[in-house]
Amino acid sequence: MPKSTSTVLIVGSGPTGLTLAIDLARRDIGIRIIDKSPQFPRSSRAKGPNPRSLEVLEDLGVIDQVLAAGSAPLPMRKYRAGEVIADTDPYAAARPTPDAPFERPWLIAQWRLEEILRARLAECGVRVELDAELTGLTQDDDTVTASLTGGREIAARYVVGCDGGHSAVRKLLGVPFEGSTDEEQTMVCGDVEVTGPDRGMWHQWFDEDGGVMLCPIPGTRSGWWFQASPETDAAGRPLPPSPAGFQRLFAKHARLPGELLTRATLLSSYRFNERLADRYRVGRVFLAGDAAHVHSIAGGLGMNTGIQDAYNLGWKLARTATGQAPPELLDTYEEERLPIAARTLDITAERLRATLEAIKEPGGGLDSAITPQTYGLGDGYHWSSLAHGGSTARLRAGDRAPDAPCTDAATGAPRRLFEAFAGPHFTLLGFGPGTAQALRAAASAHDGELRAYAVTGANGVVNGVVAEANGAAAGGASHGALADDAGRARSAYGIGPDEDVLVLIRPDNHVGLIAPDGDHRAVAAYLRGGALERA
Repeated sequence: MPKSTSTVLIVGSGPTGLTLAIDLARRDIGIRIIDKSPQFPRSSRAKGPNPRSLEVLEDLGVIDQVLAAGSAPLPMRKYRAGEVIADTDPYAAARPTPDAPFERPWLIAQWRLEEILRARLAECGVRVELDAELTGLTQDDDTVTASLTGGREIAARYVVGCDGGHSAVRKLLGVPFEGSTDEEQTMVCGDVEVTGPDRGMWHQWFDEDGGVMLCPIPGTRSGWWFQASPETDAAGRPLPPSPAGFQRLFAKHARLPGELLTRATLLSSYRFNERLADRYRVGRVFLAGDAAHVHSIAGGLGMNTGIQDAYNLGWKLARTATGQAPPELLDTYEEERLPIAARTLDITAERLRATLEAIKEPGGGLDSAITPQTYGLGDGYHWSSLAHGGSTARLRAGDRAPDAPCTDAATGAPRRLFEAFAGPHFTLLGFGPGTAQALRAAASAHDGELRAYAVTGANGVVNGVVAEANGAAAGGASHGALADDAGRARSAYGIGPDEDVLVLIRPDNHVGLIAPDGDHRAVAAYLRGGALERA
């Protein structure tokens, strides 16, 4: 059969693969995305994006659809011996802040999130190719050839395996997947229909010999996520999940008639795995999401870590593929994301331990798995070769770039920093009039890949900063000025009222460079080196 070609081939169409596909497609990178499944799954599985992933989804242009299709996390109702012990809302005190607009995760069935992402990808002119199972990979200095069932072949400059914990890509590469599987810690899971329990609660029935958890699936009339400790045989071995078994478990722990559970589909067993690939790149092939790391479900970080892998890798693949950056930029994907996965393994293991201890006592529940560490907002890359320059009172290079409410200095319209960052470009913020020259030079030299903004003081004008920024318009360069009337941007970035500081934001909304005194040469060196050369 003839060999078809693309710039990037993505294997796997879950949230990780779809995030990467959208990020590349909106940059006009030629991609194909394949999946071995003959049809799109309807499993609810992961319960939704955390605050950092919601920021990613906003940048990808799907946040309104995600929020509309899901719901805020529900209060948790905890039982013992069928009796209500406590109602707990772990997010009751959470409020959005100027620098972090999403203060809690969002409940949405995974199949619904994938539908939204596929629709966004289709807007970019790309559709997932189903029934395309990977069977082989070969690569040379310029190309990777993927062999599929049926004799088909796809040639690409790069391949990314987003194909889950049993990744064919990882196995074909021979990458070790070190870690452990706890055969004694097992759960049975599925999507069920139940009548009776209050759909405004996440119900958690825990007894000394097991438990059942039911969380309503947003957008359904009677659909629930079902998770339980499994039934066991006479030898104590876990039994496979079944609709009848789910009814028995429900009756045993909820002390409600098993017949209230009328339908059980997409049944699966879950063993607690903690594994990490020892490398994320082999030549022109990369691993992302569960193909690179699997975690305990405590804290809900599996899908979220994959989404954020893709967000880190997308802009680097695009800049390398288009010749804007040297191939070495791709090495920073593993440099940055592998330590995050290792840290996530530690967090989820600790949250699992805390949860298993908590549920031994009446009133304990899954709220024990939730800490600010599971929000994803504190993840940064301070160790990275892409983290240049100094620091401010609140930020270091490599940190997540905060949001802040501003106004457009020209029109007076409200404008958040995240709105300025949105899209596949670098963003240069200039705080103080001493940064005007650097803004003008950077915007002119890097038209199309960078947007430069003067962040002005009260009333939107500081001694011609707006005029200087607008002067960057020569040649059509992106430019502008944002009025920080309330000082929220300076506060979020830790910059004093009389300081002149340049902050360069990477396309994945992390701080790449902090340059005091308006040092435009540092910005030029960073970008000239394809985001690699140290100033």
